[in-house]
Amino acid sequence: MQPQNPTRRNALKSLAAGALAASAAPLYAASAKLKLKMATSWAPNTPFLHDAAVYFANTLKSASNGSIDIRIYPAGALVPALGVFDAVSAGQIDIFHSATYYWGGKNSAFNVFAGTPFGLTDSEMNAWMRFGGGHALWAEVCAKYNLYPLLGGNTGYQMGGWFKKKIESLQDLQGLKIRMPGLAAQIYTKLGASTPLLPGGEIYLALERGVIDATDWIAPAIDINTGFYKVAKYYYTGWHEPASSAEFVFNKKVWDSLSKEQQALITAVSNDTNTRMTAQFQAQNPAALQKLKEQGAEVVRFPKAVLDAAKKAFGEVVAEESAKNPDFKTAWESYSGFLAQQRAYSALTLGAYFGERD
Repeated sequence: MQPQNPTRRNALKSLAAGALAASAAPLYAASAKLKLKMATSWAPNTPFLHDAAVYFANTLKSASNGSIDIRIYPAGALVPALGVFDAVSAGQIDIFHSATYYWGGKNSAFNVFAGTPFGLTDSEMNAWMRFGGGHALWAEVCAKYNLYPLLGGNTGYQMGGWFKKKIESLQDLQGLKIRMPGLAAQIYTKLGASTPLLPGGEIYLALERGVIDATDWIAPAIDINTGFYKVAKYYYTGWHEPASSAEFVFNKKVWDSLSKEQQALITAVSNDTNTRMTAQFQAQNPAALQKLKEQGAEVVRFPKAVLDAAKKAFGEVVAEESAKNPDFKTAWESYSGFLAQQRAYSALTLGAYFGERD
């Protein structure tokens, strides 16, 4: 065997030392610390929703080795709960965490990206967003407002809301005051109700004082903390929100200023936060529903006549919005096309599983 060249031996040692140093280095190492402000539409004690914002910020800080630091400002700390859109659009704040359909008054297309009545389920919604073109369309609409969106949670199947009186016919909806966002609000309006939009923190007092007669919220695992059952005991099964999206929305100039590495990490953590929320709700809803029943909540279904009328009204809303707003039309065509494919497949597969399980 020939003796090794000393120069070559030293070079190999240097390469080995470099490889060892690289393996010991953190997976993420940014050159400068990024400090961002995030405003939310939630009170700090709101489970699941405020929790999602905290989880997002904490996970990013940990995954970035401390280089991405997001400070959270709950509703009212910097701006009102429903003022976050304008504040981030104007560049006064860097990010907001909210619910997509709150901005339907600015552009009705946002209602589609939130999820629609009788529409996609949570897994189907995530599939449309990530692999069916939904996110790209959402980003196009947001760009018109100097914003860039990321998925920020999905509630899964929502309940139909809390009502002081039973809904036994269409007549019972006449003049009803129900807190309701999104496309469902337009449906209820067509059916004779009024639909004020209130932030979550204002709903209980409005119900208690008779300002409203009913309210949607989300699902048992979060509704159990609201106390709604004390003033409106009829808890209706859902039709209007099979999968409602929360969102992390960046000021677009801020987003565009980030490195590709930072954008990739933030996107990955947003996707994790998104599916985490759905899993939380799925895990905790059954036990929470049982507790609500024990505390006096009465779970009921809407009459078929009401559901049939709601479906008919929904068709009218979609036609009207498509005629008025090209953004809505484009989003709806993509969403409804994906829904048609998913509905047939889900009925064949998931429907069979439920049939066998029952």
